[in-house]
Amino acid sequence: MAELERALAYLLPWEFSPAWALACLAMVGLYLRGLSRRRRSGKAEGFWRPLAFFLGVVAIYAVTQTHYDYLAQYMFFTHRAQHLVLHHAAPFLIALAAPLPVLAAGVPNRMKDFPGRAIAVRILWPLYRLLQHPVVAPMLFVGLIYFWLIPEVHFDAMLSRQLYQVMNWSMMLDGLLFWWLMLDPRTPEQGGLGYGTRIVVLLAVVPPQIFLGAYLTFSKYELFDVYAVCGRAWPLAPLADQQLGGLITWIPATMMSVLGVLIVIRYLLGGKTDGKLYLYSEEEKDVAV
Repeated sequence: MAELERALAYLLPWEFSPAWALACLAMVGLYLRGLSRRRRSGKAEGFWRPLAFFLGVVAIYAVTQTHYDYLAQYMFFTHRAQHLVLHHAAPFLIALAAPLPVLAAGVPNRMKDFPGRAIAVRILWPLYRLLQHPVVAPMLFVGLIYFWLIPEVHFDAMLSRQLYQVMNWSMMLDGLLFWWLMLDPRTPEQGGLGYGTRIVVLLAVVPPQIFLGAYLTFSKYELFDVYAVCGRAWPLAPLADQQLGGLITWIPATMMSVLGVLIVIRYLLGGKTDGKLYLYSEEEKDVAV
């Protein structure tokens, strides 16, 4: 019984964050509400898309609101695994689920016409289009990884609660923007990014991640002394910790791009019928951010 209690204690937040908890709860709540509404109107979502969405949200919660967050703050390789989830795996799953029609259906009607909505759209839309530009998006995607791994910046981020949260939020939000751009269900004719451009972008982000991961893996010097200052959660040699973090930055992260390319090719080849592309319902294709 005591062992079970200790195991369950690891599922509790290390440092409770209302923002992370509310974001995950809101996403799940809106999605469940949308699923129910669409089911009543005769629109079934199937099994795999909701599964991918919930797995993505649960993964975000697991690395930010359980005791895993403690390990991410006191071991470099677990920190890199946390960012692999926040920047790659979880956003990838959420984008793959194409959840916008369901989330839109889950929004209460009174919130859809809130005062100032048109003004907010006019202000935020140009920024969104800039961030989704096929040149800006990959530069930001890779640039954030490099930025937060500058030793001096990383040192400050790991010692400041506020900056630590900014780092994690920036990685998660950028991951959602990038993978939505890559896995957008809309065809190029409907405003989605061209399939060839998506493949080029996905391949373009691979070499910088390989270089960074290899540099961390094969470096003979300890680059992140913050873990020596604060202590490590496990008695692992500093260089071994750094090498494991480098491998996580290198291999699984780049493999996500390969998987993305395969999915885009599937979009292209699997959806061809009489010269047109039919991958999603017309409603899903028309939904834009």
